[in-house]
Amino acid sequence: MQPGHPGSRTTPAAETDEEEPLPPFSVQMAQQLGGVRGLVESSIPITLFIVVNFLGDHYKWWSLQTSLIIAVGAALSMAVYRLTRRESVRHALNGVFGIALGAYIAWKSGDAKDVYLPGMLLTVGYVLGMLVSVLIRRPLVGWLWSVTLDGGTTRWYDNPRLRRAFMWLTVLWAVVYALKLGVQILIYRDTSADSDDLLGIARLALGWPPYALLAALTVWRARRILRDEPEPEKDGDEVPSTG
Repeated sequence: MQPGHPGSRTTPAAETDEEEPLPPFSVQMAQQLGGVRGLVESSIPITLFIVVNFLGDHYKWWSLQTSLIIAVGAALSMAVYRLTRRESVRHALNGVFGIALGAYIAWKSGDAKDVYLPGMLLTVGYVLGMLVSVLIRRPLVGWLWSVTLDGGTTRWYDNPRLRRAFMWLTVLWAVVYALKLGVQILIYRDTSADSDDLLGIARLALGWPPYALLAALTVWRARRILRDEPEPEKDGDEVPSTG
């Protein structure tokens, strides 16, 4: 009997479509981190400020305001370049807003350390949000996984193993971010002359490297659980009758 004949046993496309396999690990990591370009673009403004401010502070070549202008200008330039190429400006805008707000605060206070205040306050929000999400049994890392790597589905919440995994992963993310914040607060409260340079170094060392490791652990654990799940039975897989 030909396919499409009224008597043929064809199933609707919605019933026969198999779930697409997960992308390779490297692809998922690139999506999660925004790729190498995304990491670079989001970190260039603050890195540039740290380097330029260090040179200006130690060699008296320029003022704090000059360092701030250079950093903000770099962030804006990357955003404009992306716009002209009709590309996503998500990571470029992250750099623009972060460095612009910090630059304004530091400009007003005259203290280079204040440029890191918005990032520190944002980290406080991350930690509190993660802990609250665990308390209400809606782990934030699970939702982030869904939005960034699983097409916005809620299968992670319907899967007890995945839900438990995302619970402890969210706690782990919160603990790491809290430790990062603690180190930055200690340096920020230091009144020594080189504390702003130390804070800048800490900002770089505690920035995307821990984030990359946490993201890798999260992706690895979720993928392992999904691979261990039994494959759903397909319609039409019944053993043909010999009668």
